[in-house]
Formats: sequence, structure tokens, C-alpha cells
Amino acid sequence: MDTLNLDADKRYTYADYLTWMDNVRRELFDGFIKLMTPAPSRKHQKISAKMMKIWGVYLENKTCEVYHAPSDVRFPKKKEIINNAQIYTVLQPDIYVICDLSKMDERGCLGAPDLIIEIVSANNSKRDIKDKFEIYQEHGVREYWIINPNDENVTVFVLDENGKFQFKGMYAGDDKIPVNIFNGDLSVDLMEVFLN
Repeated sequence: MDTLNLDADKRYTYADYLTWMDNVRRELFDGFIKLMTPAPSRKHQKISAKMMKIWGVYLENKTCEVYHAPSDVRFPKKKEIINNAQIYTVLQPDIYVICDLSKMDERGCLGAPDLIIEIVSANNSKRDIKDKFEIYQEHGVREYWIINPNDENVTVFVLDENGKFQFKGMYAGDDKIPVNIFNGDLSVDLMEVFLN
């Protein structure tokens, strides 16, 4: 599988994950390894940088913070404090916003961020659109954006009171996306995101 010869059929924990001292990027989906794609495309990187700038400027001097990959977000099954050997899902979202800073430590985020943005590519679209969607919904991520760089659109989902993602809209062109977790106080102008 890689230089460490990890078993793709074995279920690992975050404690195991911390022992893998190589340069291979991985995520754990309920304990099972998923390798990250090689370095993202130039377009992916440009979109990520533009989004980080927009979020960084908006969040300056506010209580929420924005982070980007690679940064581990650990999704424990139980709400109480647990140890690393009890965490089976560790993902690296492209971008995430966290407002409860007590979830942050030196290793990243423990628990659901408030908003997650994934930038899809041909290699990871199923993972982001289906697999991560289900994990983010299950763990209570309040808002999930899926950016499609090739079609230059953004699909937005917002968690409802029943803990289910509801489709909020697909945005493209000169649309401005209202950020639901901030009650529309921030709108992201897609012209700033997709224009070269």
C-alpha cells in the first residue's frame, strides 16, 4: 500500500495514525485508511488560497478561526473526552471554520467544525460528495460547502434541527453565497473565488 506496508483491510485508530512517520497523507474512515491524492491541481490551490484570504479577512478579530489542509479533524463517536485509541475517523478537510476554540489543540480539531469546505477533483469526488457528506452530517457539522473547480460552482448544505443536511443551493457565476452559520453577515462573492 505504501512505504509502511499498512494493511488496507485492518481497522486502525488515531493512536495508530500518530505512529506513521512518513510523508504519505492519509485519512481514516471509521478506522480504514484512505490515501489522499497527490498534490492538488493548480486550480484547486488557487481556489483554496482565495477562500482562505476571504475567510481570514472576515474572521480577523472575531471568535472563530479558519484552518486549511493538512490539518487533522478527529471525529470521536462519543461526546465525552476519550483517548486517541478510541478515535477511528480522522479527516483533513480542505478548509474548515471553528467557533468553539475549546475543540482545538496542537494536533488540530477534536469534534465537528462549524463549517467545512471541500474542493473536489476527479480522484476524490465520491469521497467528498458521499462519504465525507455522511460523516460531516452524522457528527453535526453545521454547514458544508462542496466546490467543483471544473464547473466553477459551489453546492451548500446546512444542518437542520433533526441533524440532517438540507440542500441550500448551488451557486455559480456572479452569485454571492450567504454564510448560514453567520446568518448571512458574510457573503462570499464567487467572482473573487473563480476569476484568475
